Amino acid sequence: MKKSVAFALALMAAPVAAFAAPEKYELDSSHSQILFEYNHLGFSTTYGMFSGFGGEIMFDQEDPANSSVNVSFPVRSMLTGWEERFQHFMADDFFGADEDEMVTFTSKSIEVTGNNTALITGDLTLNDVTKEVVLDATLTQAMDHPMANKPWAGFTATTTLLRTDYNLGMFAPYVGDEVKVNISIEAMKAE
Repeated sequence: MKKSVAFALALMAAPVAAFAAPEKYELDSSHSQILFEYNHLGFSTTYGMFSGFGGEIMFDQEDPANSSVNVSFPVRSMLTGWEERFQHFMADDFFGADEDEMVTFTSKSIEVTGNNTALITGDLTLNDVTKEVVLDATLTQAMDHPMANKPWAGFTATTTLLRTDYNLGMFAPYVGDEVKVNISIEAMKAE
């Protein structure tokens, strides 16, 4: 009996922050990018980018494994640096994407691997195919933004996808099947 009373008193005296729930952070669209790269016939590396997208992170700074990520953006927001390449990617050879087609990522679990690193496992839906992927993520900084004067966080992440997994395998293996993905995002605490 004495032990259970002591335990209850210890719980009541514990800092409230220890029981804090994840807090909602919204992506800063102006400082969030996804870069992708692939090998072109062994001659060069070709790059592309998605930028200006939105999403949210439920961020638990005390227990990062209790966090979650949900991001989506239009396929047609892709930037390739060459209009003819963009038009080919949007054609039926690849995406056949209309204005409403989205890329989505929804996390399922987060495994903390270090003081500021984690593996984020989630479902990536791309070209109407959903596959589980793992993002190797790093928290770059979490503090009050010096100009916005509110909590802000920055993250980077990497993964490698296979085009053929998403029915985007035209010209593979001559044009590389592997697509390396580099993600850099900033997120602000929601009001």
